[in-house]
Amino acid sequence: MPVNHLNHLSHLHHRNRLAGIPVAAALVLGLAAPAYAGTGYTQGGSGTEQSGSSDQGSGTIAAGVKVRTNLKAKSGASPVTPVDTNWTPPLCWTQPKFSGKEYKADSKKTALRDPKTGKPLPGWDKGKDFHEKDKGAWWFRTYDRDQIMSGDPDTPKRMEDCAGLPGIVWVPEGDPKPQKAISPEVLSGIAFKAMKLPAAPVKLSPAANRQIVNLDTKVKFEAPLDRVWVTATFDDFGVNVAATTVATPVALKIDAGTEFADPQSCTYDLRKDGDGYAVDSGDKGCNVTYRKSSGDGTYPLKAQITWKVTWTDSADPDGPAQQPALPDGLSTFEQDVTVKEIQAINR
Repeated sequence: MPVNHLNHLSHLHHRNRLAGIPVAAALVLGLAAPAYAGTGYTQGGSGTEQSGSSDQGSGTIAAGVKVRTNLKAKSGASPVTPVDTNWTPPLCWTQPKFSGKEYKADSKKTALRDPKTGKPLPGWDKGKDFHEKDKGAWWFRTYDRDQIMSGDPDTPKRMEDCAGLPGIVWVPEGDPKPQKAISPEVLSGIAFKAMKLPAAPVKLSPAANRQIVNLDTKVKFEAPLDRVWVTATFDDFGVNVAATTVATPVALKIDAGTEFADPQSCTYDLRKDGDGYAVDSGDKGCNVTYRKSSGDGTYPLKAQITWKVTWTDSADPDGPAQQPALPDGLSTFEQDVTVKEIQAINR
């Protein structure tokens, strides 16, 4: 086995040991590069991080993809749930990582070492053209580590599909980009995965712990919801791409959590109201009425917002929507509802 390939395997072993991923899994896929590193080869922790006390969320994904959102830090939001359960964000792509000099330095740092001296074994760079004096960049196959570690049974098959991408390839300045190069489309999926959405701002009247059989439950929409957007950008080695994924709230669904309710669910359309989207939930035809006591237990009432999700191929959330389309998103809030007979309350 060539020494420089051993160097890659050593590098892979070192980084995979840190990530908890067996080296054998990588070898089965024929990876020629340290594809799972948390320092640029693998996108890790794709959620946005809140920075200080700012209202703006921002963060840097380990692979060099930066994300920012307009969602306020204390919004009580949770990760978006795609309506299409078969949709998955990008698992792999290629992107520039090193100049020639940087790649040589990184290869030396991760080369196999003499256990006695700690120095790289002779020949670690033998036969390797690092392109130190050339203009261009080394591009790497890059993975989303969160998905690899998720335990999803479909991930191994998807990783096999990724194996067709170049592991490491030198691309001279001005030459065409490698297969599945990082792009606005890739970034739109990364931004979708990083998105968090607030739950439905609803209040029940009577309160959730004071529901009464055969009494209308009024659902008050407490405050308008604004659009939520996440912008993902990559700007390095002359590659400057961005995408903004935008979620617009379009509907509120109330699920009573039991068959002993009339109706069992209600759906309200949200409409633009000033700076946000809201609903007049006073429609008597769509207010839940419980027909049976919850006894010693409760009913799990669910309030769910459907968000229409689009994306632009820039950092502008108001840019024209692009294809392929992203799935709609959901945000859900559940609360336990206690329903009593009126006689139980008046005794």
